[in-house]
Amino acid sequence: MPPFFVSRNFIFVSVLLVLQGAAGYFLSVRKEYRPPSQSLASLPAKVDSWQLVKEFPMEPEVQDILKADDTLNRYYAGPGSPQGVGLFIAFFRSQRAGVAPHSPKNCLPGAGWVKEKNTIVQIPVPGQATPVEANFYVVQRGESKSVVVYWYQSHGRTVADEFKAKFYVMSDAIRYNRTDTALVRVTIAVGPSGEETAEKTAVEFIQRFFAPVSSVLPV
Repeated sequence: MPPFFVSRNFIFVSVLLVLQGAAGYFLSVRKEYRPPSQSLASLPAKVDSWQLVKEFPMEPEVQDILKADDTLNRYYAGPGSPQGVGLFIAFFRSQRAGVAPHSPKNCLPGAGWVKEKNTIVQIPVPGQATPVEANFYVVQRGESKSVVVYWYQSHGRTVADEFKAKFYVMSDAIRYNRTDTALVRVTIAVGPSGEETAEKTAVEFIQRFFAPVSSVLPV
């Protein structure tokens, strides 16, 4: 094992702390740029063969914890998923005051879900030069099993790793004087057709919805 002072983690954390200090300085002397954004509610109710079937308003107590500037919580039904695929988006115009997305990695265990599988995947999307980098989870609670896919998105860039996302927040604060970001999460229950079918449906849903979701987020 290499000495601590040259370890990869130590170097990464050191760079992050330096960027955090620099970002704090720049934001303290400049008014932060907050780009205009559309309401998440303007996301279409129908995308290709996927149709909105239910929308859940954000409960006040949840919003008090989340502190997002805009949220969307919907279920769409489509090919291979008559019971629906859940789409949740939380958008933050600024992370300057310490407000930031809550990682599903921490929230899922708190809600009683047990992780069975997790990895980072690259999902190719039509018309997109780079694939969507996302966390891919299979979780179980009692007899229920679900596939959960989520990522952080900032002006077209997708990031799975939380530390990497923080790195980009600091970098964007210095370079562009902005810290806006969105957490995008897709959830599908594993039905009688099995886990593989649910995973495939989740990927196909993301490939259909990435462009519409991106169109309502700042570029």
